[in-house]
Amino acid sequence: MATTKLSEQDIEKRLLGFPDWEFYDDAIHGEFEFENFKDCFSAMSRIAFECEALNHHPDWRNIYNVLTISLSTHSAKGVTDLDFKLAEAIEYIVEPDE
Repeated sequence: MATTKLSEQDIEKRLLGFPDWEFYDDAIHGEFEFENFKDCFSAMSRIAFECEALNHHPDWRNIYNVLTISLSTHSAKGVTDLDFKLAEAIEYIVEPDE
C-alpha cells in the first residue's frame, strides 16, 4: 500500500465518499455515536483487528458511547491511501447497513 501523502484536493475529492469524515490538521477525522458504551467498545474491538491487519493504527478517543477517530500516516506526515483503506473498514464496521 502506497504511503505517499495525498494532496488536499485528492483528500477532499475522496472524502465525498465518506460523509462522516472531515479533513483538518493533516488528518481525516470521524465521530461515531452508538447506543451505549458496550456497543461502542465492541466496535472498537472489531476496528482493532482491522488496524492490526493493516499495521496502521488510529488516534482515537472513546467517551461513553461516542468514538472519535483521527487517521493520518505519521511517516508521510499526512493522509495517504492507507488512511482511506482503514476509514473504509471502519465505515463497514460502524455502519454495516449502509
